[in-house]
Amino acid sequence: MVHSKSKAKTIAISTVLMVTIAISLVALPSEAQIVGSTESYPFIGATPNPVGVGQEVLLHIGITQQLQITQDGWEDLTVTVTDPDGHTQTLGPYRTDSTGGTGDIFIPDVEGTYTLQTHFPGQWYNYSTRNLFFETADSKILELEVTTESVPIYPGVPLPTEYWTRPIDAQAHEWSAISGNWLGISQTFSGYLAGFAANELEGNDDAPETAHILWEQEMVTGGLAGGNMDNHAYHMGDAYEGFFSGSVIVDGKLFYNKFNSLGGGNVDNYVVAVDIHTGETLWERALLTPDGDRRSLSFAQIMYWDSFNVHGVFAYLWGTAGSRWDAFDPVDGRWLFAFENVPGGSTVVGPKGELIRYQVNIGGGYMTMWNSTAVITAYNGQNPNSPGWGSWRPQGKVIDAQASVAETHSTPLGINGMQWNVPIPTDLPGSPAHYAALDYVSGYYRDTYGFGGEALNNPPFTVWAINLKPGHEGELKFKKTYDIPAGNVTVGYRRYGQGDDRVFIIRIKEKFTTYGYDLDSGNYLWGPTEPEYYLSYLETWSVIHEGKLYTHGTKGSVECYDATNGNKLWTYAVVDPNNQILWSNNWNVRIDFIVDGKIYCRHSEHSPVDPMPRGAPMVCLNATTGEVIWRADGLFRGSDWGGHAKIGDSIITTLDTYDMRIYGIGKGPSATTVSASPKVSVEGATVVVEGLVTDISPGTQEYARTARFPNGVPAVCDDNQSEWMLYVYKQFARPAEVMGVDVTISVLDPNDNYYDVGTTTSDDSGFYKLTFTPPVPGEYTIYATFAGSKAYYGSFTETAIYVEEAPASTPEPTPRPESLADIYILPGIIGIIIAILVVGAVLILMLRKR
Repeated sequence: MVHSKSKAKTIAISTVLMVTIAISLVALPSEAQIVGSTESYPFIGATPNPVGVGQEVLLHIGITQQLQITQDGWEDLTVTVTDPDGHTQTLGPYRTDSTGGTGDIFIPDVEGTYTLQTHFPGQWYNYSTRNLFFETADSKILELEVTTESVPIYPGVPLPTEYWTRPIDAQAHEWSAISGNWLGISQTFSGYLAGFAANELEGNDDAPETAHILWEQEMVTGGLAGGNMDNHAYHMGDAYEGFFSGSVIVDGKLFYNKFNSLGGGNVDNYVVAVDIHTGETLWERALLTPDGDRRSLSFAQIMYWDSFNVHGVFAYLWGTAGSRWDAFDPVDGRWLFAFENVPGGSTVVGPKGELIRYQVNIGGGYMTMWNSTAVITAYNGQNPNSPGWGSWRPQGKVIDAQASVAETHSTPLGINGMQWNVPIPTDLPGSPAHYAALDYVSGYYRDTYGFGGEALNNPPFTVWAINLKPGHEGELKFKKTYDIPAGNVTVGYRRYGQGDDRVFIIRIKEKFTTYGYDLDSGNYLWGPTEPEYYLSYLETWSVIHEGKLYTHGTKGSVECYDATNGNKLWTYAVVDPNNQILWSNNWNVRIDFIVDGKIYCRHSEHSPVDPMPRGAPMVCLNATTGEVIWRADGLFRGSDWGGHAKIGDSIITTLDTYDMRIYGIGKGPSATTVSASPKVSVEGATVVVEGLVTDISPGTQEYARTARFPNGVPAVCDDNQSEWMLYVYKQFARPAEVMGVDVTISVLDPNDNYYDVGTTTSDDSGFYKLTFTPPVPGEYTIYATFAGSKAYYGSFTETAIYVEEAPASTPEPTPRPESLADIYILPGIIGIIIAILVVGAVLILMLRKR
């Protein structure tokens, strides 16, 4: 049954995760206690009942007696299940929580009546001055009816087919697939493109398939300076002084530091919050501590707190200064609380969003793990036997993140946040290179000199890994020393997989090749790959993602390899058609992220010349095939030293260094209008249907667009989006050939028949038209529907006409029958008159001759 585990939590099945103290219920009575026995009343419940074959049933198991201490529970309960054929099975044993109950999932597999019965084994329990024995007992037998028909469950909330915004109703569980966040922790703590944190990729399953712009807003002065500055642009931050760093996306809002750290550090910096669906600035303020210290935004956190009292998500913006971390509210930027004395090391995100800090001390032979959700003094109460233990309540506190606390009240170490301290070998060379939460830490060493890892006399390299999985912390996975496989060369960099990608790679700079090694054993797997283009000796990066290795960088291409065997799968060369790059025919590109089966790449450069090369591409590729999904040349140029593009709620936000504006990229709303003429027509006459289809994304409502497009910004086809966005938002020339979108015209006729009468395509003004002839008289409702595209959500509208019956045709007059007079007398009279006139005329002529 869908969501049954969540339902189970409502009857207090789960207990606080951080507590590992179990209190035994078998207690011998002391002399000072009153000793006695009492009856027990076990129970068994099943929901739903009746239920369909193969559906989940939530069992409620326990006795009616609650316990006094939150960590206590009754032990070793079992349930006997008898199926309709008389076969029995035993479920359990179970331990209840302090309410006296617990839960489990049971799936019946045959039709008929099942019986279920709980068995409670007698056991002692201390009640203050009393030590009572709760007697062995069985519950009443419960009958579970199982039918061939499935019982209904909540149908779910369909994914949106219209433009949507936050907040998302908590009932819409299905929307988690499209509503992701970007916390910025990997970019803060793991170095440039060392890997993508999983929680920054999930929840973006409708990632943009066109370059359609939703909105824009100015960050700092940017673009062409003009005038006596000729063709030079305002400073854009590269190298070393990049803007937009530390930016994050939380709950559909983009948060970014307004300025870089030039000159005054945090003295004048403040944070801007923007709704990524609407482009609206929600607030701008400095992140101030109670002491008036100003913090820049460092990263964000979304943490799921799951205890016996509280189940819910908490969101924070973090500003760090040394070992002090200050948390701020994403709603308004106000200060909430702080951790002081945060241990050194590297930070990764745990499975519930907890901040985990690993510290490796090779010389001292030990390693520690600190967990932000195990900082006991952040709880509402510090006694694990009190209800306050189950509530996360750090607000208003400045908390020593490593303070000593009562050992029985915290982690096994008796220190705030510390989960474990384990011995490790002292002969590991080098230092930690990569951490994967609750998985491993890997280290690397080679005797090198210089900025790029150059070495003399071809020394070997050593890689090692320590286990971080629960129950195996500190165990050495491997330590391997390898000769350099390609002679006296440089190991350009290493990259490490995680999750199901159990491989790490080394890059040989001078040979332009890559080698792969097993992440769990350190054993050589494959390599070398075939040499790449010679410019890969410069900045060439890589990403390991879902079984594939992608390399990218100054070489101007993206190469994809099978991470399990090193076989090349495809190459995409980012060709520069207008010869803007001084050293290559291709644009150097960096992968910003991979999500929803798509790779998003941007051009940037360590130290760009000025004027900057024009036409820099942003490219979206199919991650499996390398096919181009969309490419926009000159629309967005990235930064090496500022923040790169990121995605949340399936909307990309990026800083364009051509104009220093921040853009939102994604599927936008549309509007369709319709009119029909004549409004009243006659049966058999033709009706003209016409209207507009426009883009009504937030950016189109700004004066810069309404002044140029008084009738609205036309909606255009997906294939024209990149060039169209350059025209609409960057004021480039209007594309010569632009195709609109398809519009279907449908009618509801006077006989309540609904049918399509035709499909037409709008033009580059958004205008469409279509004619049709209504077949019968009466009232018609006419619908114009734009079904939507990869760039726009659909829209529709309607109008009405009336068709009158055609008037009856007028018959030809019937000829009157001729009478005898008409036939004989009248023609005779007329002939006599003519004869007289002729004779008269002759006589007159004769007289004139005389």
